[in-house]
Amino acid sequence: MTKNDSWRLWLVAAVALVFSSLCMAQPQDEEDKSELWFSVDSLNAGLGEAPKVVKRSTPREAIRSFLELTKQENFGAAAHILNLSELEPAEQRKRGGTLAMQLAEVLRRGEWLEVSSLPGRQDAATEHAADKRPHAGKPRRNIKLASLTAEGEVYDIRLGRYRVGEQEPVWLVMPDSVASVPLLYEKYGPSFLESYLPKPLKTAFGPLKLWEWIAIPLVLVAVGLTGWWIYRLVGLIKRFLPSGAVSIFASQIRMPMALIVMSLVTQALLDYVVSFSAVVTTTFRVLLIAIMAWGAGTIAIRLVDTLMLRMTRRLMGTIDDTKHKDDRKLLTTLYALRRLIILVTVTAVTVYVLSQIRLFETLGMSLLASASVLTVLVGIAGQAVLGNILSSFQLSLAKSIRIGDLVMFEGQWCHVEGIFYTFIRLRSWNERRVIVPVTYFVSKPFENLSVKNAKEYRSLVLTVHLSADIPCLRERFMEYAQEEESVIEHHKLCCYVTGQTGMAQTFSCYLMTSDPFAGWVAEMNIRERLMSFIREQHPEWWPREGMVVSREGLGEEGSGRER
Repeated sequence: MTKNDSWRLWLVAAVALVFSSLCMAQPQDEEDKSELWFSVDSLNAGLGEAPKVVKRSTPREAIRSFLELTKQENFGAAAHILNLSELEPAEQRKRGGTLAMQLAEVLRRGEWLEVSSLPGRQDAATEHAADKRPHAGKPRRNIKLASLTAEGEVYDIRLGRYRVGEQEPVWLVMPDSVASVPLLYEKYGPSFLESYLPKPLKTAFGPLKLWEWIAIPLVLVAVGLTGWWIYRLVGLIKRFLPSGAVSIFASQIRMPMALIVMSLVTQALLDYVVSFSAVVTTTFRVLLIAIMAWGAGTIAIRLVDTLMLRMTRRLMGTIDDTKHKDDRKLLTTLYALRRLIILVTVTAVTVYVLSQIRLFETLGMSLLASASVLTVLVGIAGQAVLGNILSSFQLSLAKSIRIGDLVMFEGQWCHVEGIFYTFIRLRSWNERRVIVPVTYFVSKPFENLSVKNAKEYRSLVLTVHLSADIPCLRERFMEYAQEEESVIEHHKLCCYVTGQTGMAQTFSCYLMTSDPFAGWVAEMNIRERLMSFIREQHPEWWPREGMVVSREGLGEEGSGRER
């Protein structure tokens, strides 16, 4: 093979490679471009050429133009932003304006639509750096405007990008969305009352129409009067109920019951009487869902509280350490169960409210970008609260204290009256309530006087003269102690001389009592009776001092004279 032939072969191979690459790139390029729009033969042939006032280059521009044209009641021009391809040309001219008017009402009343949040690029690609959605930064040929529910079904209003031949692509409401407009208009369209309103009242005034500014206060007053009437009605019914748990339950649910009825009445007004714009409807919807969930959760918690109160009164009566250990343990478990029910109820209500109002869809997925920062802030701010909640569950499970236990906390005798999420309520001996944070309580040493049983070994001490008859005092102590009801286990009664000085001796008595407070009372009673016995029968047994006044007439060792 010659040198020229070799160069010819290399040249042919290079040309073939370039040609094949061009052939492969062309269909791939065409395929990529086909994903940017829907190619159609014609658009809205029955409407004719679109006026210049119609802007359709970007989703934001298309919807803003549509809303402006319908606000000016130029429904014929607004129809050019709808894809009416499923209708015949004659039907497009006949129904295009009506469908545009109906869609405008649906968008105004159905869901709060933020036009500024729509993509401003022709390819609808998002440019926000914090957007973490799968389609972020990618061109799209259809986007969702709103999701509305009618007759139990969900219908999406979507925009699509269409191109006819070599013309510039435009954004139009997609045919499937146009087909659902009449059905959605039946639900979200004007109420029957609006047909009787004079036209001046339908004039837009700010974000709302003039009649809405008048109707909203009237609706709020009517709903408020309904709630006040329900509150008074429940209070009236309470008077005819027998005293006890049922009456207490009725008094506790007056406010949540009134709020629930107010929510139901408001929802009925929005569904069947008046139809406000999406701004008002969305606000009302969020508030109604939150109020309904809060009211139902509050009634459930009040029911649990009432059942616990009834069970407490039936099993135990007054909460103190004289009750049986098993009863106090059961009550502590019930309080722990109450806290668990509250936690589950609050969690369920929160999840329900968030799922119903679709918070992230309404406010935008950009909130997710700051979720980690928010979590850290909430964790730091709620550290004390979470610590108290976990500590309260720890106390309830470990049973280191129980409802009704008598504890010695920071030098005070207190009965444990309640163990709540973030604090413990103690009842002191003088009937005051000591509120202690749970974490503070568990971090301090305390003495539980009822951990095993309520009985306590107590002692009383008397100081008498050296000449006092100890057997006589012991006999009197035994007699007085056995007469006290709270003194138990009489075989453990004992008296001993536990100390002595030059002129006096210390006389100590020991007794077993049924509970600490009753033991304290018994100790005081016995001390008073022993002192009264000495004072009346043997006053010479009281301790007295002695001193030397003179040494005359005394021996070498001297002597003392008592005074």
